[in-house]
Amino acid sequence: MSELTHFNQAGEAHMVDVGDKSVTKRVAVAEGQIMMLDNTLELIKQGNHKKGDVLGIARIAGIMAAKRTSDLIPLCHPLALTKVTVDFKVLDDEVAVQCRVQVETSGQTGVEMEALTALQVSLLTIYDMCKAVDRGMIMTDIRLLEKAGGKSGHWVREL
Repeated sequence: MSELTHFNQAGEAHMVDVGDKSVTKRVAVAEGQIMMLDNTLELIKQGNHKKGDVLGIARIAGIMAAKRTSDLIPLCHPLALTKVTVDFKVLDDEVAVQCRVQVETSGQTGVEMEALTALQVSLLTIYDMCKAVDRGMIMTDIRLLEKAGGKSGHWVREL
């Protein structure tokens, strides 16, 4: 990747024309975590939060965010997503919740932005639901882990 594709020859922002690209299966996986206080993590694990099932609501928020990415990121194409998974893992040693998102489509452009948007909104939802007891939570290690499909092929983050 040697050039920014969202700018035309005059340097103006534009939506990339994907009309001539091949339709292929596209997959993107993103991951990140939110660190918090011990008692906040316990509330999430026990399901005792007065607002309800924190991780269940964050999962739905992430799925909704993936579907609305083109409404949030100005130059993203609206995509017909075929699959969105949002999974959480409680990391007791780190006092954190890890989130991993996988987004899939068959189309002419990738789903990296949809995966990253779903990830961020999932973590933001955890923050929103828990901020009354812990305003110091930290979202960290937000990153794309893998993308597959399209002309550029398969890419995997190296550790």
